[in-house]
Amino acid sequence: MLTFERARLLALLLPVSLLGGAYIAQFGFNLSPCEMCWWQRYPHFAALIPALLSFVAGSPNFRRVLVALAAFAILTSAFYGAFHAGVEYGWWEGNTKCSSMITGSGEEFAKAILKAPLTRCDVAPWSLFGISLAGYNFLLSATGGIAILWSIWRNR
Repeated sequence: MLTFERARLLALLLPVSLLGGAYIAQFGFNLSPCEMCWWQRYPHFAALIPALLSFVAGSPNFRRVLVALAAFAILTSAFYGAFHAGVEYGWWEGNTKCSSMITGSGEEFAKAILKAPLTRCDVAPWSLFGISLAGYNFLLSATGGIAILWSIWRNR
């Protein structure tokens, strides 16, 4: 059984691990994120704030609320991961144009556009056992988020 202390640690380590993996894929293996990949990262960033605060909060009830907020943010990333995986597998159409993140101005901007990789949202750049990165994000985030909420409910 998952104790509250372990659930609180999971609420911190899961987003840290998944964001770390995303950045290793991006910078270590040159897998540029598409727009929907970024959608999955934002809730994990958001989950870090209440997860970290839960380690310094005074009241046990307030700690539980903070961990629950982190769990809901993690589940939000799971939702985006499921949606993105469905787009990659062709189960439904995405609602975004695939684009790259480019910054700069003038001639520098034009050169950046020409050099920028086109990152398509509907094509999985990597998979293992037929599951894309978005699919793994869904599986890990959904399982972790549900386990955290279950632990809070069971240990209240």
